[in-house]
Amino acid sequence: MRVALVHYWLTGSRGGEKVLEALCRLFPEADIFTLFYEPESVAPLIRARNVHASFLNPLRRWYRALLPLMPMALESFDLRGYDLVISSESGPAKGVITSSSTRHLCYCHTPMRYLWELYPAYLNEYRGSRVTQALMMPLTNYLRIWDAATALRVDKFIANSRNVKRRIWKTYRRPSRVVYPPVAVSEFHFKPSEDYFVAVAEMVACKRLDQAVRVFARNGRRLKVVGDGPEYRRLRRLAGPNVEFCGRVSDPELRQLYAHSSALIVPGEEDFGITMVESLASGKPVIALGRGGALEIVAPGCGVLYRDASDAALDRALRDFDDREGEFDPAFLEQRASRFSEMDFEDNFLCALGGPQRLTSAVSAGRV
Repeated sequence: MRVALVHYWLTGSRGGEKVLEALCRLFPEADIFTLFYEPESVAPLIRARNVHASFLNPLRRWYRALLPLMPMALESFDLRGYDLVISSESGPAKGVITSSSTRHLCYCHTPMRYLWELYPAYLNEYRGSRVTQALMMPLTNYLRIWDAATALRVDKFIANSRNVKRRIWKTYRRPSRVVYPPVAVSEFHFKPSEDYFVAVAEMVACKRLDQAVRVFARNGRRLKVVGDGPEYRRLRRLAGPNVEFCGRVSDPELRQLYAHSSALIVPGEEDFGITMVESLASGKPVIALGRGGALEIVAPGCGVLYRDASDAALDRALRDFDDREGEFDPAFLEQRASRFSEMDFEDNFLCALGGPQRLTSAVSAGRV
């Protein structure tokens, strides 16, 4: 059985790429197809595979601006020789075209939020150019039609959370099965707090890191921000001397940052939220906006959830955390994180496909 893995783009190593690594372990002979590929930015496990990048790859530096061309690039991939195609979707990966004998499974991190839920904010990224903004309006309308149509190319959806399961139904009217993403929980460890908080996220508007930076700049507490992205310069301007920007860090450095922190700050709504699991696996509680994936991860006794996406609400949550800090048991937090392990992902993913033995026969019979 020949397997192809389709991932939206490989320009960093975040939650989606961790899922791709797990799929590489499950299907060690699979080829990888992606829109954009920067080998130095991904794990050796992915680099060791046969990776096919699209014809847009030479323009990967500007990949965020190339969304209107991505459908054409995805549909240019030749997947006729594969029995099973698994797309890893939060960009437009599921838009590939497969033959009638190929089964297509989509592991969906979320339908494209910048088209379906954050559309006005996405357009506002082009507010500096009225011409570009005017051009983007009909293009994004076309992309929503194309994205909805490509859901019909998928034989089976797997959602990364109950939150995303609801979004898949709302957006595509397709049922899905939930399989939580894999987290290397055993690699994280607890250390005494060094009296700082940590935020780990790509620096884009929907992560709401500006709220955390403003709140900590005012209250004087230490905050370490891990990540990079287009919001970096604006966040630097908002920050005070107590806010440290760490940039992208290695996995061992990230584990140390979690281990010595007081808690993880998550001010934006997450589709799932792998960073929250990583913090719990380090024995550290989570202070998060109580929406999306946080509701599935941060159980009572695991942190503080707040309802309103505002500076004032985050400030109140920090004061609530101070009052309850002694209640958070590192062993309980680690136990909570263990249900999102890599082994659980592999077992549940194969179970969703019918089990390892039944998978091959199901694909050949067209029942997947």
